[in-house]
Amino acid sequence: MNHADRRSFLRGLGALGAAGSLPLWARQTLAQQAAADDRILVIFELAGGNDGLNCVVPHGDDAYYRHRPGIGIPASALLPVDDHFGFNPGMAGFKRLWDRGDLALFHGCGYDAPSFSHFTSMAYYHTAAPNSGEALGWVGRLADAVAPEAPSNFLVNVDATQSLAVKSARHTPVVFDDPRTFQRRGSAAEQDVLARVGGGDVNAEAGGASNTRAYLREVARSGRDAAQRVRDAWSRYNTPVDYGLTALDLDKIAACIAAGLPTRLYYTSFRNNAFDTHVQQTALHRRLLTYATDAIAAFLDDMERLGMADRVLLLAFSEFGRRVGENANRGTDHGTANVMFLAGRRVRGGHYGESPDLERLDDSDNLLPTTDFRRVYATAIDGWFAPGRADTVLRGSYPVFDALT
Repeated sequence: MNHADRRSFLRGLGALGAAGSLPLWARQTLAQQAAADDRILVIFELAGGNDGLNCVVPHGDDAYYRHRPGIGIPASALLPVDDHFGFNPGMAGFKRLWDRGDLALFHGCGYDAPSFSHFTSMAYYHTAAPNSGEALGWVGRLADAVAPEAPSNFLVNVDATQSLAVKSARHTPVVFDDPRTFQRRGSAAEQDVLARVGGGDVNAEAGGASNTRAYLREVARSGRDAAQRVRDAWSRYNTPVDYGLTALDLDKIAACIAAGLPTRLYYTSFRNNAFDTHVQQTALHRRLLTYATDAIAAFLDDMERLGMADRVLLLAFSEFGRRVGENANRGTDHGTANVMFLAGRRVRGGHYGESPDLERLDDSDNLLPTTDFRRVYATAIDGWFAPGRADTVLRGSYPVFDALT
């Protein structure tokens, strides 16, 4: 139900009388929609192909150690999860979230006919449409479905360049890297023009502005205003929460939330294909996981501090996992199925999906996916952020896990 539909629905309620006189389905629809209206979804990309097997380690399966005699992590070194799995010793942040029931693990995530190309597979995850040529991102389509009137600052991408994931038919994402210097880019000669673009009344020009020109002026105005709001949010942001050695841009998102920006969808990533661990993986992978999980846990602690914990959910993923067997360089090569995560106070912590069989691999000695990755997207959408919108956004029906409250 979009905003216009909801206003019409509410006007209808007034004619019908008190809400208590409504049928049960109508009261449930109202309550569900009202609860979802101010929720915030943060998507965090572990770029490069995170090694899920050395992330959530199946230490209870002897096949894991047979496939990885050099880089397999001893059970005694793992952070305990249960009698079959343990976290990589670098994942203290996720261990804290797990222990308080705020982390859901989704096993065996992937898709049919997988690509081993970073660019191609990431495009599939960005669009939620493998092997289709889809032009819009799933986060952008979600913004279109939830807010078709495209209000300003609804969708934010913290990165140096815009991700395909946030490409939208209606919304113009706010994209920035450094909030202190966030402004429209241009040469010195262009800055005076850029400063004037978007000023004045978009509907008042000599002869009357065309719809296209008015739209472009409004985009310019929105960009200028968004830049100022982001700079102001960052300048006012101060937190006692320790984000670890690097906040990985999650503190920038926290600043925007603390400042009350109307943004409901945030997208960011661990950049530069950091998780592409082909060589001497063990120490590097542990360090990367420390950075990522410390920052994510700190971000959620910051949301608790701000009184926003019930409003914020974080989804973390990577474009593929790694091959089951280690390579000759004590690293791992591009693989298939992987683990995905949902984190936050509204999560029902636990395991979801079936863990792939390490004795039953495909022709390339890779894991056979057991969970379509779009089920996790659908869980975040229908299970919490925008109930009833997943089929439209994902252009198909994907069963939802009972992982959110």
